[in-house]
Amino acid sequence: MHKKLLVIAASAAMLALPAFALADEEHSGFDRSLHCADTVGSPVVNVTEKIKNDADSGIAGNNWALDALERHITVWKTATPGTYCATVRDEGSFQAFAGEKSPGNTGVLTGNERGEIQGGYVATITGSLLQNPAGKTKGRVDAVDYRCDEQGNCPGYVSWMGQYFTAGYGSTMPWWGWIYDGGKFGTWVNAASGNSGDILPAVSGEGHGD
Repeated sequence: MHKKLLVIAASAAMLALPAFALADEEHSGFDRSLHCADTVGSPVVNVTEKIKNDADSGIAGNNWALDALERHITVWKTATPGTYCATVRDEGSFQAFAGEKSPGNTGVLTGNERGEIQGGYVATITGSLLQNPAGKTKGRVDAVDYRCDEQGNCPGYVSWMGQYFTAGYGSTMPWWGWIYDGGKFGTWVNAASGNSGDILPAVSGEGHGD
């Protein structure tokens, strides 16, 4: 999910919580955190796009999985001229690379690990909207295949912000977080509030099979 700059170390208090309990807590927190305040009027962008083959990185800096996402992007003007707020909500799935370090950097993946993703981020964007945006501003837009490889080369990557804002725009991300539910492979929480858990090879005989 192009999160190399987003991973942070988990606090000792968070690591003391069971992974499933933390995931439940964070999920409800994610829902509360994915909103914009101080907005003006109706959304200027309100679209949904499908993304395939997006490289996902862990705390060791390596790409550990490819993601397939359904992404909902909503952008509002704010009361501050030239400033916009966006919420990006992701739902989808991940498939691990074989031989890579796990996202929490506590093991090595076999490539069989897979599961579901939920989360997203809030972005504050400064700049101007394009008069003629590259994509539709409402409804479903064209699917994008990032075509990322294990090294993080993504020749098909398209910045959604670049589709709607003029060159030179700036952005910050005051909140972000994703939950990876791998079932028998574990749960990984990667969020601005901290990281917890991991996605790891399943113990033989555990779970419901592949």
